[in-house]
Amino acid sequence: MFNKTINILLVEDNPDDVELTLLALEKNNIANPVTVVRDGQEALDYLFRRGKFAEYDHPLPNLILLDLKLPKVDGIEVLQKIKADRKLKLIPVVVLTSSKEESDVLKSYDIGVNSYIRKPVDFDQFVDTVKQIGFYWLLVNEQAPR
Repeated sequence: MFNKTINILLVEDNPDDVELTLLALEKNNIANPVTVVRDGQEALDYLFRRGKFAEYDHPLPNLILLDLKLPKVDGIEVLQKIKADRKLKLIPVVVLTSSKEESDVLKSYDIGVNSYIRKPVDFDQFVDTVKQIGFYWLLVNEQAPR
């Protein structure tokens, strides 16, 4: 169904949520390449090609799925650094989090998040949510030229 070559960066520390997200992508026939990083520092290193990613020649992602509650560097700070960078700020960032804190929603939009989605607890709803994310961000949305 979705096979454009759009690279996805999944920033998620919870192994169960990583597995659920990858399974939901698979169930919805979203075969785009997905890179998983497990904390905010690793996400920044990947995006800015630092640390263990300094020698790794990888394309920048076309879509970032970002959890907020991350170890080392939290998602809000990751989002701030993405949106402050000339090369990265055009990459759509979808916050996919379990946070119900209104302040997180407000901060995220104030910084420039493209979408804020609370992770549904129910698996079928989660699969449907990922399907909708995939449909919109991978097919409907026009990517900014780079």
